[in-house]
Amino acid sequence: MKKPTHFSLRWLLALAVCGVVSATTSQAGTAVSAKAPKNPVPMAAVDWKENTISPVANPIFFEDPIIRSEIRPIFAYHRIDPGFVTGDGDAELYALQLRYAITDRLAFIATQDGYFNVHTDNLGDLDGWMDVAAGFKYALIDDPANQFILTPGFTFFIPMGNEEVFQGRGSGEWNVFVSAEKGFNDLHLTTNVGVRFPNDTSEQSTILHYSLQADYYASRWFIPFVVANGWTVLADGNGLPLTTEGYDVINFGASRSSGSTVMTVGGGFRSRLTKNIDFGAAYEVAVISPEGLTDDRFTFDFSIRF
Repeated sequence: MKKPTHFSLRWLLALAVCGVVSATTSQAGTAVSAKAPKNPVPMAAVDWKENTISPVANPIFFEDPIIRSEIRPIFAYHRIDPGFVTGDGDAELYALQLRYAITDRLAFIATQDGYFNVHTDNLGDLDGWMDVAAGFKYALIDDPANQFILTPGFTFFIPMGNEEVFQGRGSGEWNVFVSAEKGFNDLHLTTNVGVRFPNDTSEQSTILHYSLQADYYASRWFIPFVVANGWTVLADGNGLPLTTEGYDVINFGASRSSGSTVMTVGGGFRSRLTKNIDFGAAYEVAVISPEGLTDDRFTFDFSIRF
């Protein structure tokens, strides 16, 4: 199968731009530090957001409220529940995300672009590119004194992926969300609630999604978290005759899924390898029957901030 080049060209360009921005920022920071007073910054002046982390699990829809610039390569290993229509199987996802802080409150976010490998008993081996999703988020409330931030935003999914892996369908899909985070010194609670609105409601379902995470900054090397992610179908499509939807990556437009809910719970950790690079690992398992497309999932990523 001939693979399209939009993924590599898009992200090579993005990486080049980010490299220039990073180099410019680094030079500016060096110039400022040379003129700065020798006295260290008091601990009270340190921004509480410095010890917050980006979610690892459900990275496409669990958008956190912090405005930051980062590149995030992602790998996920997803096991399909044996009771699903595909039979037993698994999938590997290779993805790259980009976030760029245009101002201290506004960020451009590119949350989905990657490649799927799927192996199933009933459908055989499938592979292909995912749809591309991008948008913006804006910190409407940023209250450092109370360690609280509230950020609405949106992304739009462009149907340019491969139909073999259930992408490239419909006329595009909007994800409108709001995220919030409250800090209690080293403890942080993060939540995200949003709705996926397809332009063609016969091809794709309308889905409510919601996430909650609690993390604790034990040290730079170990920042554990627990997380829950859920999806409820508000209005089904007129696509495949399934009773559940495809969680985060696939919108089947399942014609018998209205009112169904699927949920995963899990945990993991981040480790701050350097000042600007975090490694993340997460494990999730489905907890509501029927489990649908998911049995469990491992997710690994690097959050490379600039």
